[in-house]
Amino acid sequence: MRLDGKVAIITGGGTGIGRAVAERFVADGARVCITGRRAELLDTVAAALPSDRVKTCAADVSDPAGVDRVVDTALSFGRGLQVLVNNAGMDQPPGGVLDLDLSVWERVISVNLTGPFLTMKAVLPHMIEAGGGSIINISSLAGLVNPPGLPAYCASKGGLISLSKQVAVDYGVKRVRCNVVCPGATKTEMFVGGMTPFAESCGIPVEEVFDAFSRDIPLHRVCDPPEMAGICSFLASDDAGFVTAAVIPVDGGACVVDVSGAAINQLAAQHLGGKGDEAGA
Repeated sequence: MRLDGKVAIITGGGTGIGRAVAERFVADGARVCITGRRAELLDTVAAALPSDRVKTCAADVSDPAGVDRVVDTALSFGRGLQVLVNNAGMDQPPGGVLDLDLSVWERVISVNLTGPFLTMKAVLPHMIEAGGGSIINISSLAGLVNPPGLPAYCASKGGLISLSKQVAVDYGVKRVRCNVVCPGATKTEMFVGGMTPFAESCGIPVEEVFDAFSRDIPLHRVCDPPEMAGICSFLASDDAGFVTAAVIPVDGGACVVDVSGAAINQLAAQHLGGKGDEAGA
């Protein structure tokens, strides 16, 4: 029960990583306020958790008034506010800068970067008043590297990493820690939904797309959302009391892969009878 006595806000808590984090936090003793734009999804998550451990508040994190309602809901537990997990996010349609409408750019930045700014701005005074807290911002492997055709998404996630470090620097003296988790390919509803049209256009099952994502990473698979929850529970807990400004890839080792070496391995596997390991050594 490493989170016993803590109250947490989890944005994007109705699906995917956010739902998994909410379930893990409750299992570890926390009370959680989950938020997202779709009330019906929040209600489904809440129905599966102890009623005294969860509250819901439908809101858009890019709306300051909505963020204030979320904070008020969390405070209604009457136990302060110790943890914030900024998980809400959105993808962008594939395409480079020349293909990207300004309205799409502004919406992605609004949700993925301005949203965490607003939630942190609203939560920080309560954490400071309580003597400290833990903020966990869910960025992405795309905040560290740049897949092709995702300028708005990569800019928003890279910006979130920088913003998190700034908060860690500015409010560490107030005993507020701020860390970043960077998921790699994770089988969330958003990821599956984004990849399904591509798979259909290629005439292949979406599972083959997942295989392609993971073929060259050390663990050779995509992640399931509950696997993100453990690191978030640790960062929220007192066990991580001296951890701040950390940027933690949870990506199966993808961030260390040499893409040139991976290409050589693929060619060797195709043309040298599967001797890719020797060729890439």
